[in-house]
Amino acid sequence: HMTDTHIQPEKGASDGVAACLQHIAAQKDCPDLILTGGDLIMDSFAEPAPRAEALWKLWTQTFKDHCPIPVEHTLGNHDIFGWNKAESKTTGTEPNWGKKWAMDVLGLSKPYRSFDRKGWHFIVLDSVRTNGGDGYFAKLEDEQMEWLKGDLAAVPAGTPVLVCSHIPILTLTVLGREQLNKEDKLDLSPGAQHVDCYDLHTLFRDSGKVKLVLSGHIHRLDDCTMDGVRYICDGAVSGAWWDGKKNRCDEGYGLIDLNSDGSVQHQYTTYGWKARG
Repeated sequence: HMTDTHIQPEKGASDGVAACLQHIAAQKDCPDLILTGGDLIMDSFAEPAPRAEALWKLWTQTFKDHCPIPVEHTLGNHDIFGWNKAESKTTGTEPNWGKKWAMDVLGLSKPYRSFDRKGWHFIVLDSVRTNGGDGYFAKLEDEQMEWLKGDLAAVPAGTPVLVCSHIPILTLTVLGREQLNKEDKLDLSPGAQHVDCYDLHTLFRDSGKVKLVLSGHIHRLDDCTMDGVRYICDGAVSGAWWDGKKNRCDEGYGLIDLNSDGSVQHQYTTYGWKARG
């Protein structure tokens, strides 16, 4: 699980992504699959088209040159083109505005999907919704939620399910970064955790099939289990956006064993990157 690469020409980021890919491929038991967790580039959300184009070219070339392993992709907020219209200098009428540009680069017909691999069913969700302005929040729209319910219902009994979203559905990491509001109540950002977390967790729990839910976005690491559903938020390949560790976890990725009985082993794995500043 390789999330939050935030590739850019600055700070040696492309070398860092290449080093991470090489580290993954050099594992004694080479992984069968890389599942990216979104925020592949830095940034398309609030940058003009020429910058976004350069970033996608850099990302594509880096993976072409250094990734011999099959890859499945998740979209993150930084991968969406132009939603911050003021900063990106877009109008919203551009043909590649929004998620289309990233989907075209990644060869995706939809921003969410499912597939089967080696006895497991994988579900990749699209976490990011526009707030109607220049920001975003985390929630599945009605169409995606209905699709998810149907997809889970169709999974044969006994088949374990892995769900991947960019923004966490359930995580402890938000409790270490949010502040109290004026009424001294915990005020969690709707862009930091799914606002439909209760409905999603209830669906996962009641299905009896979902064994692991992966996310990124927060650049911090946690691993918690509730009602038999394990939620892992992995740290970022980029660390603190290629500025080093700071108050976040080291640059790394999740190395995961998925067993046929539905059990999971997870190890957060660093790859020796030293920030260049």
